[in-house]
Amino acid sequence: MSNTEKNYQLLVQQAQALLEGEEDLIANMSNMVSLIFNSLREINGATYYRFINNELILGPFQGKPACMHIAVGAGVCGTVAKIQETVIVPNVHEFKGHIACDAASKSEIVVPVFNNNTFWGVLDLDSPEFNTFNEIDKKYLEQIAPLIFGAKTTA
Repeated sequence: MSNTEKNYQLLVQQAQALLEGEEDLIANMSNMVSLIFNSLREINGATYYRFINNELILGPFQGKPACMHIAVGAGVCGTVAKIQETVIVPNVHEFKGHIACDAASKSEIVVPVFNNNTFWGVLDLDSPEFNTFNEIDKKYLEQIAPLIFGAKTTA
């Protein structure tokens, strides 16, 4: 098992402990993005976007000011809202229609978030380095993202 996987398994445990017993969604999202932002390498943004009235609306985040409204299909987050699958972008400059909230961002991963099997929104992570995210990040972030609803996971 790689160090990255060990670090993610620890992050899952920390997230579960941090959110245990808390039912307030805003509090949980806020603590989750803070935990991710301060735990993962090469991150300059961690944001939850909520799917409301057929668009993504900014939720709690860490990093520079973020876009407040994203249309379905627009940018990486909007693409994930449309296809409801994780998208890893090694170089955001090569992603057609990329929305640059932070000009320093060079790579991105956006994970769809589901609550009771219903699309709820996305978790968006940005990095100031190219090629930051991979399949290991995808595997664990897909487990971590919905923990805000009190879901348990087996990492």
